[in-house]
Amino acid sequence: MNISPFLSVNCPCDDMLQWTSQQLRSAGLRPVQTFDLHAARVALHDCPCPNHGTNECDCQMVVVLVYGDTVEPATLILHGNDGKTWISIADAPNQKTNTKTAITIRNFLEGKLPAIKPNFA
Repeated sequence: MNISPFLSVNCPCDDMLQWTSQQLRSAGLRPVQTFDLHAARVALHDCPCPNHGTNECDCQMVVVLVYGDTVEPATLILHGNDGKTWISIADAPNQKTNTKTAITIRNFLEGKLPAIKPNFA
């Protein structure tokens, strides 16, 4: 599976998730969040962060299925720690991402980013 980030932003992951979801909806896409690392870790009592070694950290991973004009969604992954967020679109042989949807996501998020940099710097 290829999950190379196409975007890196100096912004906490939870804030970037809200912004990304708003931007995707304004582009006519439907984001549906399917995984949240913070929520998954709540049930685990002894789950220290592998990066920081503590329970109090800002590591986060969120998976969002993004629906466009086709039945197949694109899988968007936001991964963040230390106040930065990396955004990727998963591409796996068993889950083909609609190319048009993936290009729309990338172009729209990358095109809108300069307008938000002062807020997230």
